[in-house]
Amino acid sequence: MKKLLIAGVTSGSGKTSVTLGLLAALHRRLTVQPYKVGPDYVDTKFHTRITGRASRNLDNFLVPNPAALNYLFTAQTDDVDLGLIEGVMGLYDGLGTDKDAYSTASVAKQLDVPVVLVLNARATSTSAAAMVQGFQSFDPAVALKGVIINNVMSENHYQLVRGAIERYVPDVKVLGYLPHDASVSLPSRQLGLVPDDELPQVDEKIARLGELIDQHVDLDALEALATEVKGPTPQPYTLPQVPCRVGIAQDEAFNFYYHDNLALLEQCGMTLVPFSPLTDQALPEVDALYLGGGYPEEFAQQLSENVAMRQAIQAFSLANRPIYAECGGLMYLGSALKTAAATYPMVGIFPGVSEMTPRLKQFGYCQATAVQETLLAAKGQTLVGHEFHHSTFAPTADLAPVFSMQKVRDGQVVDEWAGGYQVRNTYAGYLHAHFYQSQAVIDRFVTHLGADVHVTR
Repeated sequence: MKKLLIAGVTSGSGKTSVTLGLLAALHRRLTVQPYKVGPDYVDTKFHTRITGRASRNLDNFLVPNPAALNYLFTAQTDDVDLGLIEGVMGLYDGLGTDKDAYSTASVAKQLDVPVVLVLNARATSTSAAAMVQGFQSFDPAVALKGVIINNVMSENHYQLVRGAIERYVPDVKVLGYLPHDASVSLPSRQLGLVPDDELPQVDEKIARLGELIDQHVDLDALEALATEVKGPTPQPYTLPQVPCRVGIAQDEAFNFYYHDNLALLEQCGMTLVPFSPLTDQALPEVDALYLGGGYPEEFAQQLSENVAMRQAIQAFSLANRPIYAECGGLMYLGSALKTAAATYPMVGIFPGVSEMTPRLKQFGYCQATAVQETLLAAKGQTLVGHEFHHSTFAPTADLAPVFSMQKVRDGQVVDEWAGGYQVRNTYAGYLHAHFYQSQAVIDRFVTHLGADVHVTR
C-alpha cells in the first residue's frame, strides 16, 4: 500500500470536498483505503460510502500507544493500492499551541506520510505562495510535497495562483484545482457535515466532485507523491476471547462508531447484531447492547413513539444485562429529551432530562478518571476520550457521576467537570472512547460487556 495525506490550511479550506472528490476519482482506478485524522464520525461515513471500505480514524490522542496507531493504519490493507488520509482542521492545529499536540502534522510525521495541502484561493493570488512557503518552513519534518487549490473562480485565477507557488516554492508540486461550484457544496451541522444518509442527491454531489477532480487535478502526479508503507505492524495487544452477541444500535439516529472499536469486538469473538431504536419493535437475541452517538434530537418524536423498544431496553437493563452508551445513547437512555419543539419521553434508565443547547457545551479531548467501578473503567483508572455535544443532561434524582473529567491544554488544566453515569450494569456518558488506547481498557470493557451470557446457544 502507498500512503498520502490531504491536509488543509485551515478548517473550511475545502479539504473534505477535495478528499471526497479524490476518493470518487481514484476509486475508479485504484483500491483505496480511506482514513480520517481525529475523532470525526461523519466524514468517515462519506469516505465509506464512496469507496465501499470502512474508513478508519487515526488519532494519537485517543490512541496514545504508537504501536497501536501504526497497527490500525496498516491492518487489513494487503489488497489496498493507496491509503488516503484526510486531515483535521488546519495542518498544525491540535490541542493548545503545540504544533505536535495531536495535530494532522503530528500524525503525518508519526506515520511518515507525504502531505498534500489544500488552499482556499478565494480573493488571493500571489499571497497563496506565502502561505504554502510558511506551511513548508514551519516544520521541515513534515513532508509537504504538493498543493491543490480550492475555490478557484476561473482558469486565469488558477494560473495566477499556480504561477506564484511555482515561482516562490518550486519544490512543492501544484497538482491542480477544484473550481468554485455551489452545486456541490455540502451543508454543515455542529461544526461538521450533515451525515450522508440525511442528504438528498448526495451521490450526485459526490460524483460531480469526482468529475471536477478528474478534470482539473493531475492524478498521476498525485499518485507519484505517495510513498510505500514499509509493512504491516503486528497487533500490539492480547485480545481476550469472549464469545457473545452484542446488539449495536444502527439507524439514522445512532450511527457514530469508530470502525476499529467494532472490529475489535469482533476480533474478541463477539457477534455484532444491528438493531434500530427507531423502527424495531423488539431487541434481537443478544447478551449486551451498545448504543453509539448520533443525532437522536433529530428523531426524538419517532424514538419516543416507539414505546415497545423503549420498554425492551428498560427491561434489558432491569435484568442487569450490560448496556454501554455514548453521547446520543445517554440522551436516549435518560427520562426525557427536550428540544425546541417539545419534551419527549425516552427510555428512563437514568432519571434525568437531556436538553438541546444553542452552543457547544463540551468540545474536544479530555481525560476521565473513574471515581467508582464502571463498565468502562475500574475505580481510579484514567481514560482519554473526546466530548462534542450541543446538549446537557440534568439528573432529576440522586444520580452521581462516575467520572471526574479534565481538559488539559499546554500542560495546564483549563476545565474540570463530572460526567458519565452507571445504573446496575448500564453505563452511559458523553465521553467517546477508543478501545485501542490501552490493554487495560480492552481487558476491562470486553470482559465486562460479555461477562454474563444469558442466551443459550
